[in-house]
Amino acid sequence: MSAGAPTTTKDPSEYRLPTNVKPTHYDVTVRTDLDKLKFDGFVTVHLNVKEDTTSLTFNSSELALGDLIVSSPSLQKPEVHPASKLTIDKTQERATIALASTLPAGSKAQLKVSFEGELTGSMMGYYRAAWEHEGKTKHYSLTQFEPTAARRAFPCWDEPLLKATFAVTLVSRENTVALSNMPAVSETQYNQNAEDKDGVVSWLTEKLAVAPETNTAPWKITKFDTTPPMSTYIVAFANGPFVYIEDSYTSPISGAKRPLRVYNHAATPDVIHQAQFALDVKRDVLPHYENVFGVEYPLPKLDTLVATDFDAGAMENWGLITGRTTAFLLDPNKQSLGAKKQIASTQSHEVAHMWFGNITTMEWWDNLYLNEGFASLMGEVIILDKIFPEWKVHAAFISGDLNEALDLDAKLSSHPIEVECPDANMINQIFDSLSYAKAASVLRMLSQYVGEENFLKGVSLYLKEHRFGNTVTKDLWEGIQQATGADIPKMMDNWVKKMGFPVVTVTETEDGITVRQDRFLETGAAPSEHNETIWTIPLNLLTVSADGKAVIDHKIVLDTREKFIPLDTSKPFKVNAGTIGVYRVLYTNERLVKIAEEAVKENSVFSLEDRIGLVLDAPALSQAGYVKTSSTLALVHVLRAETNRHRTELVIASMASSLEKLISTWWEHPEIKSKLDALRRQIFVPIVNRLGFDYHDGESVEDRQLRTDAINISANAGEQSVIKELTSRFDHFLKTGDSSRIPGDLEMVTYRMAVKYGGEAEYEKIVSIANKPPTPSSGNAAMIAMGQVQSDELVEKTWDYIMNKARDQNLIYMFIGLRSNPKYAKYGIKKFRENYDYFAERLAGNFGVTYIVQRTQSILSTKKDYEEMKAFFDTKDTSKYSMALQQTYDTILSRAAWIERSTDDIKEWLDANVKE
Repeated sequence: MSAGAPTTTKDPSEYRLPTNVKPTHYDVTVRTDLDKLKFDGFVTVHLNVKEDTTSLTFNSSELALGDLIVSSPSLQKPEVHPASKLTIDKTQERATIALASTLPAGSKAQLKVSFEGELTGSMMGYYRAAWEHEGKTKHYSLTQFEPTAARRAFPCWDEPLLKATFAVTLVSRENTVALSNMPAVSETQYNQNAEDKDGVVSWLTEKLAVAPETNTAPWKITKFDTTPPMSTYIVAFANGPFVYIEDSYTSPISGAKRPLRVYNHAATPDVIHQAQFALDVKRDVLPHYENVFGVEYPLPKLDTLVATDFDAGAMENWGLITGRTTAFLLDPNKQSLGAKKQIASTQSHEVAHMWFGNITTMEWWDNLYLNEGFASLMGEVIILDKIFPEWKVHAAFISGDLNEALDLDAKLSSHPIEVECPDANMINQIFDSLSYAKAASVLRMLSQYVGEENFLKGVSLYLKEHRFGNTVTKDLWEGIQQATGADIPKMMDNWVKKMGFPVVTVTETEDGITVRQDRFLETGAAPSEHNETIWTIPLNLLTVSADGKAVIDHKIVLDTREKFIPLDTSKPFKVNAGTIGVYRVLYTNERLVKIAEEAVKENSVFSLEDRIGLVLDAPALSQAGYVKTSSTLALVHVLRAETNRHRTELVIASMASSLEKLISTWWEHPEIKSKLDALRRQIFVPIVNRLGFDYHDGESVEDRQLRTDAINISANAGEQSVIKELTSRFDHFLKTGDSSRIPGDLEMVTYRMAVKYGGEAEYEKIVSIANKPPTPSSGNAAMIAMGQVQSDELVEKTWDYIMNKARDQNLIYMFIGLRSNPKYAKYGIKKFRENYDYFAERLAGNFGVTYIVQRTQSILSTKKDYEEMKAFFDTKDTSKYSMALQQTYDTILSRAAWIERSTDDIKEWLDANVKE
């Protein structure tokens, strides 16, 4: 059995910077040389001395430092320390200067140091991004500092608690654009005779005397306004030939009008219009955030920079959001609803961070969820629902975030939302579904329990109380408690501080129900040592009134192991109404059938969210052995009778997800997979026949999404009529170059079927799209499709592309493509392991290897696979992704146990109920 997240007994002084000094302000000057792919500069850090001090310790990594000058009114003259005298701790990425004199407590000091660094392609620190122009590779530069990479761009006190103000000066070529968190206050061409108040001109003159120029474009000096107090990880700057589109919004609080821009590199100026939707969303959500929080956005502008090379999805740098092309670009003439939702969700999430994370910041990374859980809940649900109510984001949250969180948290190798982070490796690993999706889910549960209005009022109090400050969990609880009067720590602490979540078992008697809580594990009933936590569970009990209406009691909680609740069990009832709670519910088979039969009635008391919860709980309970897996199939069978058209799409999508979970587990069992595919065809082909392949202006979001899902699933299930239609549309594109018959919503499935059922011509066409995609989503679809090949010759070509042509940020799409191809899934795993050292070096420092290990290896489903995988990774340094690796091991062992236990049961049900 695997253990949970590693715990530490380390004293914080072992991994946190000394508290003897605190930075208050940085003057940072950075020069960017895009020809030599280097940067240099100098920083002056203003310090408050908190204790008598004979040394200064700060963060620095991958930088060549010049002399360090320490000055203070308490020193008779500045001390100059050669960089060679620094004590360097490479593991903790720190440097320490031993001072010749004591800096007394209460005094002020300044540290000035010059630095040089390489603009690498690492996608962290200050790095280069590339694009092709007229056969040549061109570059621009940008930053990615979260969580611990500001120290790679300039020496600093690189911890969230150590907030300071920043005055950034960028030196760059005059034919480029310089960007930072704040607006530029001046921009002048370099002139060695110009007035030099801050030493930038004399520093640059000295640099140019040492290194003669080859580029004819003159240097310019761009000075940016000073920021409010902020953490180093959200400092940002960028330099390159950027173009932009712009808009503005008016603050509902002050009436101030603020400019909003989206920037992209200028090599393809015709692409910048694809950022219009992201700009519109940013403009529309900002006033909602101000109104909801009662706190005005405090910066004079909010830019977004679209990056061709970016490791994560997007980043909330204050005043300068950055992110992938897929996060912000959408072709208005060929937009898919999925891409639109993704962009709106990402942009709104990053804007939420302007408050959660930027104005108010966690004290240390163990409280990362205060940033990410809130940005997920506010940005992707509460605020987005105000802009796009037709998207039903509250219901979609259940099948997305909540289900994803429960799947990960059902493993023994999970970790608490609030988890110790004693080193950079651990910090990097907690950017996962628990810090994002589970945190958002428990906050959503709390919001429903106290009422959304009271919840948001408490959040507003919290933000105002800690404006420009740092916080821990109890600060948030105090704000919400003040607004509601409820005992928030009693309700919430175990949800945040303990690993896992409960399964609530419902047992019926004549006069009521007994509810019992135990920790839920995907491997089955939790042994006693893992079943100690008692959560305070809002039961959200739905019953039916005398006139047949649903009545929901939001206040009843289960805060003991068991509880009896009197009610009339002859009428419909349901625990976890609206699927608000972060738990699974286990009913008897008889009750589950009754709930399902009630759920499909025309005017059912059970909501869309109730149906989704039922469908998603079923396979999880089956996998853990609480119920037969055939009961999941039986539930899907009953819910096929869904009649309310406006509820259909999300329920059908959840049913598809449940079936997909079975197929991805039994993928190496052809006799079961073929029957499951036949069941999928029975459910989804009639929907394709009803809705057709063409999208129409004015049709409902539900119909549009339902058509997309039904075509995707039918094609994946081998429905020949659907495959024939998709491949004929691609054939038209292949012969004529006209892609108008392939709607944006169907690009992914069309490309995949074209490669799977086509030959070399189709494959080469897809490669050409991957090389030069008309839109970011087209490029991703093409890269995934390249994994659908059916011949050894073409799979070798795909592997060659992975090794020699794919961008680092896109490797994950290539591996996803291979993983989803039963013929070559294990080929992808084998090749990754054979070339592991190459990938570990290529992706050193970013999240790439973690993503690939999780996505490729987790398809495995036998104990033999597990043993081979473990034997391989036991020989590698896995410290940067140890948690993700352990979670993958758990997934494989759980799937293997499920197959062993349930294969006969599934086969028996399928043989009796599905005809191929």
